[in-house]
Amino acid sequence: MKIIILGPGCAKCKQTEIQVRDAVKQAGIDAQIEKVTDIMEIAKYGVFGTPAVVVDDEVKSVGRIPKKEEIKAWVTK
Repeated sequence: MKIIILGPGCAKCKQTEIQVRDAVKQAGIDAQIEKVTDIMEIAKYGVFGTPAVVVDDEVKSVGRIPKKEEIKAWVTK
């Protein structure tokens, strides 16, 4: 599983990364977590609001910090 966190490095982006890492750890999932900060790379996902979370090439969240329970649901399907 590959999870990508899209964001330039703002406080919400950093908090989103923490939430994702905690949720993945709690779920016991083996996932590759990557952070993309380059605006041009972020735009390639069709995302124009950050933070955003992409799970296996599917955009799951845009413009907000997702809750851990929500992230766990994405990664345990």
